[in-house]
Amino acid sequence: MNAIMTSAIKITRVAQSKAKEVNLHNITMGTRFTDHMFVCDYENGEWHDPRIEPLALIPTHPAAMALHYGQAIFEGMKATLGKDGTPLLFRPEENAKRMNFSADRMGMPSFPEDLFVEALKQFTALEKEWIPTQEGSALYLRPFMYADEAFIGMRAATSFKFIVMASPAGPFFSRKIKLYAEKKYVRAVNGGTGEAKAAGNYAAAIRPTEYAKAKGYDQVLWLDAQDFEYIQEVGTMNIFFKIAGKFITPSLTGSILSGITRMSVIDLLRSKGFEVTERPITISEIIEASKNGNLEEAFGTGTAVGIAMIEEIGNNDLSIKFPVENPVSVMVNDTLNAIKVQDIEDKFGWIVEAK
Repeated sequence: MNAIMTSAIKITRVAQSKAKEVNLHNITMGTRFTDHMFVCDYENGEWHDPRIEPLALIPTHPAAMALHYGQAIFEGMKATLGKDGTPLLFRPEENAKRMNFSADRMGMPSFPEDLFVEALKQFTALEKEWIPTQEGSALYLRPFMYADEAFIGMRAATSFKFIVMASPAGPFFSRKIKLYAEKKYVRAVNGGTGEAKAAGNYAAAIRPTEYAKAKGYDQVLWLDAQDFEYIQEVGTMNIFFKIAGKFITPSLTGSILSGITRMSVIDLLRSKGFEVTERPITISEIIEASKNGNLEEAFGTGTAVGIAMIEEIGNNDLSIKFPVENPVSVMVNDTLNAIKVQDIEDKFGWIVEAK
C-alpha cells in the first residue's frame, strides 16, 4: 500500500506563489508560511488520500479529540539549498522514525515512513522558492498529526490528520544564550511523555519559560523531577558539556527527547576524535567543573536552534559562567551548516535530495 500511496500524492498548486512578497533575508520563523501543505487522513484503520494543496484553514469540529485529550504530536525539520540549487533534507528518515515513536506513546496510528519521506521530498521541491539562501537560514518544516474525531470521551481517537506545513526561518539565536536552572517546575518524568514529541510537553513548559525570560534568561534548563539535581535538557534543545577535553551529554533515560541534531553531533564529534559519553549529569558536577577550571564549553542542539552556545547557567542563587571562546562548538556549528548546503562532503550520508 505504501508504494502506491507515495506514487499517488495528488498535487494542487496555487495559481500564484507569494514567495516574492516576503523578504526571506529578514524573517522570523513561524511568522510567514509557504503556499502549500501536505495532508493525509486516517479513517477506518488506514491512511488515505495523500495530497499537496494550497495552504488553508482546516475545518475542525469543536469536539475534535485533540482539543480535549491532547492527542497531538509533531516534528521539526529544515530544508536548505545545495550547490546546484537542489532542495536538501537532513536525515528525514530519522524524523519519520521519531514521529512513529511519539505516535505509539500517545496512542496514535503510525504513519508510513516511506510516505513521510516522499511527502517531504515532493512538498519541499514544490516550495523551493521559499528556501532562504543566507547562512544559518532554512525552510523550517513542521510535520504534525492530531486527532480530529468529534467525540467527547476518554479513549484513543479513530480518525486523525497528518499535515506538513513550512515557514522560512533566519538564524534562531545570533548570540550566546543564558539558561535558567528550574527548581520548581519539571518538564518530564520517567514513564511520562517526555521522550515523545507531544504538543502537551511544550504547553506545560510555556509558563516556566516566561518566568525565566522575565529574569533575563533565554531558556529553561530542566532538572529531574525528584531531586532537581540531574540535568535533562533545555527548553527546545538537548545539551552538551565539554569538561577537561571530553564531551558529555545526558543519557536518554525515558524523560529526554532523542534529538536528531543530538545524535548527529555525537557522530560528528567522535569522527573528529573527541570522546563523547552519554550518562547522567548533575548540576553539582557542572558547578565543581566550573570551580576547578575544567568546564570548557557548553552548547544546545536542536533543529530550530542548530547549535546554540551557552554563556551562563543560573537562577536566584546559582551562577555558572562559561569561557568566552568556544572553538569546538563553532567547529560543530560550521561543519553541520556546511554539510547541509553541500559546502563540504557529506561523509555520513545524512543529506537527502528533494526532487
